[in-house]
Amino acid sequence: MKRAPDFWWQRTLPPPAHLLKPAAWLYGRLTGRRMHRKPKARSRLPVICVGNFVVGGTGKTPFAIELARVLQADGLAPGFLLRGYGGRARGPLLVDTQTHDAEDVGDEALLLAAHAPTVISSDRPAGARLCEEQPIDILIMDDGFQNPSLAKDLNLVLVDCSTGFGNGLCLPAGPLRAPPQVQIVKADCLVLIGEGDEADEAVHLAGRKGLPILHAHVQPQPNEALLGQPLFAFAGIGRPQKFFRSLKEMGCTVRETRAFADHHLYTDADARALLTEAEDQGLLLVTTRKDAMRFVSRDTEMFRWLAAKTQVLDVAMKIDDPDRLVALVRERLRARSFDG
Repeated sequence: MKRAPDFWWQRTLPPPAHLLKPAAWLYGRLTGRRMHRKPKARSRLPVICVGNFVVGGTGKTPFAIELARVLQADGLAPGFLLRGYGGRARGPLLVDTQTHDAEDVGDEALLLAAHAPTVISSDRPAGARLCEEQPIDILIMDDGFQNPSLAKDLNLVLVDCSTGFGNGLCLPAGPLRAPPQVQIVKADCLVLIGEGDEADEAVHLAGRKGLPILHAHVQPQPNEALLGQPLFAFAGIGRPQKFFRSLKEMGCTVRETRAFADHHLYTDADARALLTEAEDQGLLLVTTRKDAMRFVSRDTEMFRWLAAKTQVLDVAMKIDDPDRLVALVRERLRARSFDG
């Protein structure tokens, strides 16, 4: 998978974006129609979907983890269902962090499985059936907002306040998966991530529909090993620049950066190049937890060396009003129970 072009997030469109507009119109129209199809299946478990309007980079996984923690504190037993993007297994498969690695199930599945039972499945109804066999009483679906195969009881849609809808175009000309006015119809709650005014259009659409709006923030976790050191930051996530910017905002000295495609599976050549360049320039390597999950368990000398020489910046999601979110979930659970 190639990196997303920078013009996805720029208001002034370059010629390539204009050339891709016909394809973007067709993609958005087809995805929008698909979103509004009747679901093929309904799980016995209540389903909460954590999704977004655009491709990658809004913090769905840390939000899903924090949502699970909040629900656990309220006495519920959540579990996760996701596609397992970046892994070779199609599932349905219950993730075991002791036996599976990122090549099997993807980096996100490994992160989620550390917090609650996690199932990956390219067929979401089949994955939901496997979840029903686990000690789970509510299902959190990481992504899948645009996928109609499994009925959702609550769609929480995340929007990054620093980027919003990007250039406002659908794939491949922009980051949107379908036109916002089409997607908002399926949303039940808007969750604004971070600070900025780029989410104003999303807020306007949510206001017209009368949707509740919540706020959350991604918080980098302290890592004293990074302070005072010249850093070589690398990442293969939805928006690597966001990670690089976070390091700088923490007061870290970032001398070099290397951006890879989202869910990039590192090779021995990648590891060798990163280690060599960092050593030649006297820099400390640092990456995200998601990236680290893709190489810490790789059993080669080069990856063991990369894991030993790389620091990780962990992040956590803070939901500003968790009680309101729990109340929203509980309301949907009551409605589901009443509907029978």
